[in-house]
Amino acid sequence: MRTELSTRLGVEHAIFGFTPFPAVAAAITRAGGFGVLGAVRYGEAGELARDLDWMERHTDGLPYGLDVVMPARQVAGVSEADIEEMIPEGHRRFVADTLAGHGVPELPEGEASGWRITGWLEKVARSQLDVAFDYPVRLLANALGSPPADVIDRAHGHGILVAALAGSARHARRHQEAGVDIVVAQGYEAGGHTGEIATMVLTPEVVRAVDPLPVLAAGGIGSGEQAAAGLALGAQGVWLGSVWLTTEEAGLHSAALTRKLLAAGSGDTVRSRALTGKPARQLRTAWTDAWEDPEGPDPLPMPLQGLLVAEAVSRIQKYEVEPLLGTPVGQIVGRMETTRSVRAVVDDLTRGFERAIDRINRIAGRA
Repeated sequence: MRTELSTRLGVEHAIFGFTPFPAVAAAITRAGGFGVLGAVRYGEAGELARDLDWMERHTDGLPYGLDVVMPARQVAGVSEADIEEMIPEGHRRFVADTLAGHGVPELPEGEASGWRITGWLEKVARSQLDVAFDYPVRLLANALGSPPADVIDRAHGHGILVAALAGSARHARRHQEAGVDIVVAQGYEAGGHTGEIATMVLTPEVVRAVDPLPVLAAGGIGSGEQAAAGLALGAQGVWLGSVWLTTEEAGLHSAALTRKLLAAGSGDTVRSRALTGKPARQLRTAWTDAWEDPEGPDPLPMPLQGLLVAEAVSRIQKYEVEPLLGTPVGQIVGRMETTRSVRAVVDDLTRGFERAIDRINRIAGRA
């Protein structure tokens, strides 16, 4: 699965794997793909440095990347405490009532929430970059539009390619104008923040819009045959996230969540603002259903919603309250039926890719 882009980055397979787990990112890289570590969960720069140190020791000198969350519009000088004060009391009561209705215990006294989406704050995101630029990161990806111009310039100064996710050709052209090197065309099927255009439609539109920039296809890709389809549409690689959630290296602390992921079908996800305030595809749960109830409040805009629900998510995860327990995941969850190693997933992807190419060659009379 070699393309011009994968050759440029020095990887064997044009498989770009996004994950919040360092062990998974390193395993993807060792398996011949390109591991991309998600930074949004790191509230402290020291924590990110610790895990990048670990990545350095476990990637055998092979390339890897980092994914940050930097909204295009930043509000300088605004602290997390300032934003917390903007959350309406009615929304706090709604969260408390929803948890109480499912008997979710409080966190033990003195235990802070372990789930804080703070990486979108300019101060936090920039501190992450200060750390990242001290490591041989080969790719910097941004999940919420083009990074600020000075960040792109700084990355290029370190010889780092910059990627940005796009849900439409219009967004992709903005990235190109901003100086981004790679566009990730993320379709409607994808887990996490995603737009409304399906991958099969979106990918060729973005390829045409930003030519000659390389494009990665994302959303609904979990097999080698689907990867081959992405490359047939003009992409120079595939960007996969959900498929790594049930790998052995991910080591999800929640056995209940793993069971739910393995049992879920492709129709068991929903695009909801319940988690972050922006539409994000995730498992459908009693939690997402509660936020869709017309008698309840609307989710708050990002970043207010993420701060509002932070402690609630921690409590749900800690006590494994199954009706409420969920995670961002794409429609490809229907293919995630067993727990496997990252190496097994990559091997399956490459074998499926080869089968697809052989099939097309037979159809074209070349075999």
